[in-house]
Amino acid sequence: MTLMNQQILLDNRPQGEASVSNFKLVSTPVPAADALADGQVLVRHHYLSLDPYMRGRMNDSKSYAEPQPLGQVMIGGTVGEVVASKHARFAVGDHVVGLGGWQEYSVVDATQRGALSKVDTSRVPMSAYLGSVGMPGVTAFYGLIKIIQPKAGETVVVSAASGAVGSVVGQLAKARGCRVVGVAGGADKCAYVVNELGFDACIDYKAHADARSFYKALKEATPNGIDGYFENVGGMILDSVLLRMNAFGRVAICGMIAGYNGEPTPLQNPALILVNRLKVEGFIVSEHPEVWPEAMQELGGMVATGRMKFRESVAQGIASAPEAFLGLLKGRNFGKQLVKLV
Repeated sequence: MTLMNQQILLDNRPQGEASVSNFKLVSTPVPAADALADGQVLVRHHYLSLDPYMRGRMNDSKSYAEPQPLGQVMIGGTVGEVVASKHARFAVGDHVVGLGGWQEYSVVDATQRGALSKVDTSRVPMSAYLGSVGMPGVTAFYGLIKIIQPKAGETVVVSAASGAVGSVVGQLAKARGCRVVGVAGGADKCAYVVNELGFDACIDYKAHADARSFYKALKEATPNGIDGYFENVGGMILDSVLLRMNAFGRVAICGMIAGYNGEPTPLQNPALILVNRLKVEGFIVSEHPEVWPEAMQELGGMVATGRMKFRESVAQGIASAPEAFLGLLKGRNFGKQLVKLV
């Protein structure tokens, strides 16, 4: 009996908000081990990562990366197990992380640099290599350590604080002696951010009907102003933070989820960037491979020793990926959003 690989393709591009109808579930045969070419590795995926950047790839518009092609497997990070190999560096049973996409199996050309990496799951859970010890964790590390460059005693604010990236930013900043204030959606997420992740305060943006109310709460939580801000959202939150930034503050811009469906995200007071001589820098972590070894060493060590807490939302089965992804964009996830495939 032929082994089948379930895959989710991008079938058509969203008009405004993304929907389940943009995706298509198909099945294709899994290649036999003896059909692999030299240098190829067959991987069975255990987990698929769902991340906000995927929404931007669904559009056919100019961005920092090429659009996701129609009719092809959706892009996405995966972690899994080698089930067949024609590459000397990878053996059957190895646990590996790569960009296998929204599918149960992938054939990887392991001769390409960075296409596949072995991971140690003896001290770090396999799923964490798609979260705190993976791309989200390294994103947090780069934005905080290389752009914000926090100093002990400074105040750092993090939006989407309970998510895969924001939760790591806050814990790394606390480890460096900062006062850390999170912004999250919902009382339960804010309680988690303070009580489990160790942030000093968290503001529930859903509890504030307008910018004036949100700013008042932010002012109370940042009595000494804000020195560093890690941005994942944009909109009202960014406007309020800029009003609280201290002179020579640093802003690392990782995402603008408030505008992913095409909504405008104008700045209300851009002159504050000049008045307070702010450094505002956007970044894409894949453009900074040099930071991965340093980041992975710290992040892996913190997770292995329990000093880095993380939470996961896990959908079951490849068919659940579209709904789970749309939920992620609306903030329905709690922590890192994954799809369990095995």
